[in-house]
Amino acid sequence: MTSSGSARAARHNDASPASATVSHAALAPARAHAATPPKPAGRGREDKDQPLFQDIRYLGRLLGDVVREQEGDAVFDVVETIRQSAVKFRREDDHGAAQALDKQLCALTPEQTVSVVRAFSYFSHLANIAEDRHHNRRRRIHALAGSAPQAGTVAYALSRLALAGSIDTARLQRFFDDALIVPVLTAHPTEVQRKSILDAQHDIARLLAERDQPLTARERARNEALLRARVTTLWQTRMLRDSRLSVADEIENALSYYRATFLNEIPALYADIEDALAEHGTAQARLPAFFQMGSWIGGDRDGNPNVTAATLEHAITRQAAVIFEHYLDEVHALGAELSVSNLLSGSSEALKALAQASPDQSPHRVDEPYRRALIGVYARVAATARALLGDGVVRTRGAHRDATPYADAAEFARDLNVLIDSLAAHHGASLSAPRLAPLARAAEVFGFHLASIDLRQSSDVHEAVIAELLKRAGVEDDYASLSEADKLRVLLAELAQPRLLRSPYLEYSPLVQSELGVVEAARATRQRFGARAVRNYIISHTETVSDLVEVLLLQKETGLLEGTLGGRGAGGAKNGLMVIPLFETIADLRNAASIMREFFALPGIDALIAHQGGEQEVMLGYSDSNKDGGFLTSNWELYRAELALVALFKERAITLRLFHGRGGTVGRGGGPTYQAILSQPPGTVEGQIRLTEQGEVIASKFGNPEIGRRNLETVIAATLEASLLPQGNAPAHLAAFEATMQSLSDAAMAAYRALVYETPGFTDYFFSSTPIAEIAELNIGSRPASRKLQDPKNRRIEDLRAIPWGFSWGQCRLLLTGWYGFGSAVAAYLEQAAGETERAKRLATLKKMYKTWPFFSTLLSNMDMVLAKTDLAVASRYAQLVEDKKLRKHVFERIVAEWERTSHALGEITGKQERLADNPLLARSIKNRFPYLDPLNHLQVELIKRHRSGDTNTRVRRGIHLTINGIAAGLRNTG
Repeated sequence: MTSSGSARAARHNDASPASATVSHAALAPARAHAATPPKPAGRGREDKDQPLFQDIRYLGRLLGDVVREQEGDAVFDVVETIRQSAVKFRREDDHGAAQALDKQLCALTPEQTVSVVRAFSYFSHLANIAEDRHHNRRRRIHALAGSAPQAGTVAYALSRLALAGSIDTARLQRFFDDALIVPVLTAHPTEVQRKSILDAQHDIARLLAERDQPLTARERARNEALLRARVTTLWQTRMLRDSRLSVADEIENALSYYRATFLNEIPALYADIEDALAEHGTAQARLPAFFQMGSWIGGDRDGNPNVTAATLEHAITRQAAVIFEHYLDEVHALGAELSVSNLLSGSSEALKALAQASPDQSPHRVDEPYRRALIGVYARVAATARALLGDGVVRTRGAHRDATPYADAAEFARDLNVLIDSLAAHHGASLSAPRLAPLARAAEVFGFHLASIDLRQSSDVHEAVIAELLKRAGVEDDYASLSEADKLRVLLAELAQPRLLRSPYLEYSPLVQSELGVVEAARATRQRFGARAVRNYIISHTETVSDLVEVLLLQKETGLLEGTLGGRGAGGAKNGLMVIPLFETIADLRNAASIMREFFALPGIDALIAHQGGEQEVMLGYSDSNKDGGFLTSNWELYRAELALVALFKERAITLRLFHGRGGTVGRGGGPTYQAILSQPPGTVEGQIRLTEQGEVIASKFGNPEIGRRNLETVIAATLEASLLPQGNAPAHLAAFEATMQSLSDAAMAAYRALVYETPGFTDYFFSSTPIAEIAELNIGSRPASRKLQDPKNRRIEDLRAIPWGFSWGQCRLLLTGWYGFGSAVAAYLEQAAGETERAKRLATLKKMYKTWPFFSTLLSNMDMVLAKTDLAVASRYAQLVEDKKLRKHVFERIVAEWERTSHALGEITGKQERLADNPLLARSIKNRFPYLDPLNHLQVELIKRHRSGDTNTRVRRGIHLTINGIAAGLRNTG
């Protein structure tokens, strides 16, 4: 591996002694791992992180033992030699070590290559587990020490509100009554881990956490034996999928996070919020179900031909089965717990009525009304499951089959609250807390549907369906060629009359049948499980008002939208899915407010929105806008679009709910959720927010229950602060800041597009220098990587999905989507100054923006993290895959020059030349990972060379896919 001055600059400073020790001993034989004693106050960050380093060393040694045991001394020695060379190179910037590393990697046989890749990949996975454990450990230490609430907690948010004088019972009650906060799980193809691997990792995390507790020698030995067994399971489990994921697989993967985290942690989070409110003297009535879960899995058809009406039905059936299993298990357990006797404690008349209605006639429980009531509740839940899902779908414990099903989840919750109220009235309130109250809360939050499934499809598909329906009905022969005004005229005329376009006597294309079938399935789902089961329809690539109206007509054709559009008040169209535009490209974002203004002005839309509760949602796309205009411009145009929408919705007195289509990588809107929400423009949150959780981020955020709980709480805490803190804290020079941002954005977009879209041969450079083609082969999702890339001669960046676009740049360690263009923008802004005095003023403005404007400071913070993960020396190896030397040199030198400009500009503005100076733990984490990522990157390049030169050895292809997995795990937020 060669090294230039710029490449050296891309690396971090020398590792600290502790972190160097971690790296050096990582794969040595395991030794006993002593319990970590509590750390005394006053120690530095390095001391606080010692337990983390110990855990990483310990897990690394266990992995080394397993490699030696499973593969033999020879393979272990190869892995260890490569590791030592990589560590030496990173620690000492030793050119000789780089050459030795190259030589060692190139000499590997295909079999050895696979073993080395697996070893380094699994080390990254184990390091992730140790880091998550350390975050939980540090939070517990703070809690035990009685520390002040940490940022991102509801307690911290309430303390900020109290300090600002913005906290009172009535205001908070209004907030929770009106709020809707929804994380939405999606199945975008960046989750490269199999569920079997994730399950083993969950067990390792649990066992590692046990080691923080006092254990006897025997308990500690058993713990280590179990840990060793689970690491062995990892090694003996196939890391890759043999076949591409189906949508059904994606559904099951998502459901595993409900069992692991959401079903228990969300009700517990509600209880904690109520306790926190009581502590602040703002105790209020029971919180409504303001925080819910959403899903795209099973309803997102955009570019995925595998999602059909049957898929939607399967998704809701599986979701319902999971929630019914949870309810039945919890009610059964309650029957064992609530052994309260009428002989010792009273009960309410409502509870006695429930007990009397129970089918349980056992003389042994005649004085136990709670148990009798619960047996009746269990029988009704089981009957509901059978009625909605059929016999045998959900396992039951001999429930009475003649019980009456519940009409809806609200009726089930009311019965549970009868038990809660009776216990409270008879000195038994504490008996509700462990299981009964969380179950009642779960019924309110999850209903019988678990999560709301959104439908999504591209606007061009809707247009094609409508065009065929109109033509077959004899209304319009060539709808697609009409002007926008004429399209609206035709659509509104059809929506204003009750007759349908579709005829049962005509045959339609498979596309029309499939699309209408999905909407019909949505109607049936709502009838079975309630309106919350499917309530939104996302329209990708919304570019005109007709894109929205077409979906209203599709709903009318399937009976989902009731009534006709154009009537006023109660006579208008109602009860359909909310049509939600998704504004994705830069042009779409700029037109968002004007499109919505025209939509609101259409006849009958005011009544439709009134039926929606006076609310309208708008989705903003981070991925395509980034691919279209680059990192800086994407963020700025999103900001501007939000402000324009806020002004419009305020003018129309309509509640705006923004749906943020964020991905895992910073280039797709990723980064810390707390800062992201707080950096939103004033007035854009107001208690209303939905946001996507995608790819491998789902596993890292919600695979561990404690980590998952914190991430869920962060969303609520940030929404509270963004909604209720006074807006008077906006920077005094906001207008000047925004003007400066516009100037920066214009220059950044010009620089980005000049590289990506205007450089001759750049597409060839991208497809050659990144593993995009190999990613497309990997079985990591049910959705194709591109709509139109089957023919290499017709490859265009425009046709590539934004997700694999960003994922590919992460694999080659450039992460270009998270920083390119910023350096040129700042340089142009400063160079426009008339003299040094003016330049100093402009630089001072940028510094003030960084210190006082949350939007700009969050932007730079995220970019700082991306630059810390960028490595030009590694990226230069990928550039060697480009056969055209002139093209390779031209493009890569431009990328290096922009990286240098960006790093310099960031340092000038923040005053910090080192990356992640404000987050030393993350900086050390990244630094410690590099020696384990380097071999993976080098091997990936070597294997890609062999693969593309025609090597048909299956181990070569498998090795490439394994490196993709390992690099994604090492970088964590790459999807």
